[in-house]
Amino acid sequence: MWDTVLMTLREEFADLADPAQFTRVAVRLLLAIVLGAAIGFERELAARTAGLRTHMMVALGVALAVVAAELSELEAGRVVQGILAGIGFLGAGAILKETERAQVKGLTTAASIWATAGIAIAAGLGREATAVLATVLALVILSVLRRLEFHLKRVSQSSDRRAEG
Repeated sequence: MWDTVLMTLREEFADLADPAQFTRVAVRLLLAIVLGAAIGFERELAARTAGLRTHMMVALGVALAVVAAELSELEAGRVVQGILAGIGFLGAGAILKETERAQVKGLTTAASIWATAGIAIAAGLGREATAVLATVLALVILSVLRRLEFHLKRVSQSSDRRAEG
């Protein structure tokens, strides 16, 4: 009986028995986590609700779903569709509407969660260079363009005050 139990356990954990397969899966998952962390860290610095751990967990979960689907020979396109729809709901939870000021907050955070999912899909599919490039672009959008946006608002407010005075 114990021989059967041990043999069954070995079979259940045999999906990563091949060193090349283990390395491939580890690289894809770890890369997704690191890239998710980069975006999450930027969100932490901006004091947003969805930060480092949230983006890392989204990246891990998405990359894992893609890798597991690929290893199981499931149709990757369907898995990706399900992931992106589900992430849309997660991102919707980050969006708040402030009724007094009629202002919507959290759209950029929701978009960063969605972008993180896309990056993790690329990493999970073995498109590591694409995932890294997309992360760099996301960080430029989130950090560099935020500074530009802030500067443009200051210039606009300054010119509005001069026009009034």
